[in-house]
Amino acid sequence: MTTAATVPTGVPLAPGSATVEFRSLRRAFGSTVALDGLDLTVHPGELLALLGPSGCGKTTALRILAGFESHDSGEVLVDGEDVTRIPAHKRDAGMVFQSYSLFPHLTALDNVSFGLKMRGVGKDERRKRAMELLELVGLPQRAAHFPHQMSGGQQQRIALARALALQPRVLLLDEPLSALDAKVRLNLREEIRRLQQELGITTLFVTHDQEEALSMADRVAVLRSGRLEQCATPSELYARPATAFVAEFVGTMSRIPAVRAGESVEVFGRRHAVDGTLPVAGDLEVLVRPENVGLSPAVDGPAVVVGASFLGAVTRLTVRLADGTTVKADLPTEEAAQLPIGGNADVTLPDRPVLVDVRSGAGQ
Repeated sequence: MTTAATVPTGVPLAPGSATVEFRSLRRAFGSTVALDGLDLTVHPGELLALLGPSGCGKTTALRILAGFESHDSGEVLVDGEDVTRIPAHKRDAGMVFQSYSLFPHLTALDNVSFGLKMRGVGKDERRKRAMELLELVGLPQRAAHFPHQMSGGQQQRIALARALALQPRVLLLDEPLSALDAKVRLNLREEIRRLQQELGITTLFVTHDQEEALSMADRVAVLRSGRLEQCATPSELYARPATAFVAEFVGTMSRIPAVRAGESVEVFGRRHAVDGTLPVAGDLEVLVRPENVGLSPAVDGPAVVVGASFLGAVTRLTVRLADGTTVKADLPTEEAAQLPIGGNADVTLPDRPVLVDVRSGAGQ
């Protein structure tokens, strides 16, 4: 993929990257509550990913900010100004859709310059700025091509250039990569992140793909049923999830039965402090990531190896406990070779606080 190494001369940095705030935002569609009191702040120049399953409210929040949807209560502020009564075309936001939404009868150059034309920019000036933006996204050679003559990845980069043409203070990306194949998606997400950092533009990125969110964003806001579960940096979100939902939605987790032991829990015969709040009632499970599970060969070990997935330097083993619970463990491939399918193993957890949840009733 052809890319531009730096912002071409003449392409201005974001004129005033904005602070975006959602305050107690609520939106319902009949009996379905899409947003249930969302409170969230996006800092100037930040790329914040809205992550969550389908129906969690992430796209609704983006569309309300863009002015394409109304909200029932709460506020949406851009640099402290409530934009509720400002029409979409005056909100100084650029939006890139999943479906590209390019005009099929216009060339790439004309698609990019369309918004400038609507604002009365002269022909020579808008052509100059459109070409600079095509250079920015690495597609100056496609200026005269129509959408049907370009690949999906090229069309999405044209859509990105069009969104940037009006120098918006806020860039909104609504699952822009989900329709692309894996290799193009990887290349384009790196390109989007590079451009966003170079332009310094405040960006909200909606996705249901945790890998996209963790690899691109400065912070990730995880939504569930219209509510914010946690907003944190990718590393904090992965290492210290605030809730069981976040833990299981971001990355792989195993649930392992635990026994209440005062204010701590006991797992595999060892006590562990609790990370967060210990549920006051109910059977308990601890949530553990595969890289934090230790396995060692043991003739009379309580676990049986039932599966192995080679991942290169690491192999992910699946073991079954006596009660039927399955647990995943990532081991260096050389160590995993000492644990054949059908063999027994001891299971250990690191000596650190564990995230505890009420038992779900089924192992993973």
